[in-house]
Amino acid sequence: MSFPTSPEAMSPAWLAGKLGQEADALRGFTASKVGTGQMCDSFRLTLDWAHEVDAPATVVAKCPSHDEASRNIAKITGTYIKEVSWYRELAGTSGVAAPVCHHAEIADDEVDFVLILSDLAPARQGDQLAGLGLAGLVPCIEAAAGLHALLWDDSRLDSLPWLTRDNGDVIRAMFPQLYAGFRERYATRLDSGVLDIGAGIIERLDAYLTRQPAARTIVHGDLRIDNILFGPAGDRCWLVDWQTLGRGSGATDLAYLVGTSIADPFERAAADRPAFDHWIAALRQRGIDPDTESLWTDYRIGALSGYFMAVFASMSVERTTRGDEMFAVMAERPARQALALGSLDLL
Repeated sequence: MSFPTSPEAMSPAWLAGKLGQEADALRGFTASKVGTGQMCDSFRLTLDWAHEVDAPATVVAKCPSHDEASRNIAKITGTYIKEVSWYRELAGTSGVAAPVCHHAEIADDEVDFVLILSDLAPARQGDQLAGLGLAGLVPCIEAAAGLHALLWDDSRLDSLPWLTRDNGDVIRAMFPQLYAGFRERYATRLDSGVLDIGAGIIERLDAYLTRQPAARTIVHGDLRIDNILFGPAGDRCWLVDWQTLGRGSGATDLAYLVGTSIADPFERAAADRPAFDHWIAALRQRGIDPDTESLWTDYRIGALSGYFMAVFASMSVERTTRGDEMFAVMAERPARQALALGSLDLL
């Protein structure tokens, strides 16, 4: 392999070159772990330039997970190739609020990769456990609309191999087994009504996986505040962790965002329609003419997606103390949302 996949394997000369500088311009760098992601390892690199250059003082390096289970599921689902391809092919000209990519590379095995991204500090990562209210989610809804407007009912949705990758057979085979493990792990943490949502999804799994959305577009697939960086004032944000990109309904992304983010059940129940209406208005500002009624159905069914991801991811990646609780709330909040919206009945 011709490129490094961890900070320890990076030379100053290699890194300087990827940042557009002469090999001897960078004396060295230090690396510190950032983020709470369990599918990849991310590091802030603080750069010691030999002289003044037109280059950043810090960057973020994103690399394959050190955990074998996480790397394995990434290979099966195409997780790493999706993120690398997003930065290579779409991000730079998309206008979507995301980090700037200085370098993106991935090996033929679709596991070994490296991304060198702009460091958005002092922007801070959202906190899934603490949650965020509807007012705080407004810039996220705007950013989501920007992403969804990018390829709204666009023919390019069918021409990008990494985006058209179908994991339906993998999900059909794995989800029932993963749910059994999830139910056992969280038997004392989640009540039976929440746990039973998973059984309801399994009963309707084919309908869930094959349902056609009201309008197809590119979707983030894991749009929650752990995967969003917020400016210091909270009025600006950037979407990160593009490993679950796919084609679907933008309303599903939105339901996932609202359902996984708002901790207070009463606020969450009151937030669904206002959040949806704000998203519709943001799409219209971007030249999209959405079918509101049909997309509202997509939103209601999309409430299941947060729970679905919690089951799939929690049983597939490296287990951590924070991760266990994060996945618990990631299942619990959308489950309550889905029950209130009658999501399973729509399938």
